[in-house]
Amino acid sequence: MIEYTPDNITAATIEQMSTTTDPRLKTIMESAVRHLHAFAREVNLTPAEWIFGIQFLTRVGHMCSASRQEFILLSDTLGLSTLVNTLHDTTALEDATHTSLLGPFFRENTPVMERGAQIGSDVSTGEIVLWGRVTNVDGAPIANAMVTVWQTAANGSYDMQVTPERNDYRGSFVTAADGSYVLKSVRPLGYYIPMDGPVWDMVRAQGRHGMRPAHIHFLIGAVGYRELVTALYLSGDPHLHDDVVFGASADLVAQIKQNDPECPIKGLPSIRFDFTVSRESEADRRGGRVGADPAATLA
Repeated sequence: MIEYTPDNITAATIEQMSTTTDPRLKTIMESAVRHLHAFAREVNLTPAEWIFGIQFLTRVGHMCSASRQEFILLSDTLGLSTLVNTLHDTTALEDATHTSLLGPFFRENTPVMERGAQIGSDVSTGEIVLWGRVTNVDGAPIANAMVTVWQTAANGSYDMQVTPERNDYRGSFVTAADGSYVLKSVRPLGYYIPMDGPVWDMVRAQGRHGMRPAHIHFLIGAVGYRELVTALYLSGDPHLHDDVVFGASADLVAQIKQNDPECPIKGLPSIRFDFTVSRESEADRRGGRVGADPAATLA
């Protein structure tokens, strides 16, 4: 029998997994074991600390539901989601609008709404217009692209946090022949990540503020094109430079303009943003979303 030691346990574990028939699974698991073991050695991990970590991950799992995905939030706040996202970005065939995180509040099957419709039920804080065009990298318009939008409500919360059974402050819109889209919403607010779970406990223990800058999520899909998951971040937000989930980037910062003469809906402040999408690649057909509808992750 082998007497396991800190020096030989990693090799022994990898050898026992060597019968894995799926080559990609074999590669991932062998690397995961090497790095996990190296981490434990580097910090000289104690039994009490490892049990604390197991308890933490158990709490993360218990917080997950059909309307909340605490593991995605954990991945986001550790920068892992952005790392995976940027790695996927390198597979794009063309340089298009930059991506951002899908986040833990995405919903599949967002209802399709009429052009120019208001996506929020409470507009007491003031309406804004979101408009622009979707084109390919050569500037040609893309008709019939699906533009899905979601954001916080006027009180700074997502619908899933307040009324999980109801769609609010989210909608899908089909681009016109000229690639244009237009809808109404309200000005989004910056917000703290959920403060009642283990991820918040971790962020607080690290002395971090836990804030996201004000933003609006976009998911754009069209036949033959790479799905674009991105977001617009409002200019002037104090947390653009230290977003707790590392999602904000300079080229996605947008400004609200007053009385833009080109805005298709008159009399309201507006944000114009034109999106460019890349042609679809083989990598895109395998899926490129870093995130998911929380309900889908429970299956």
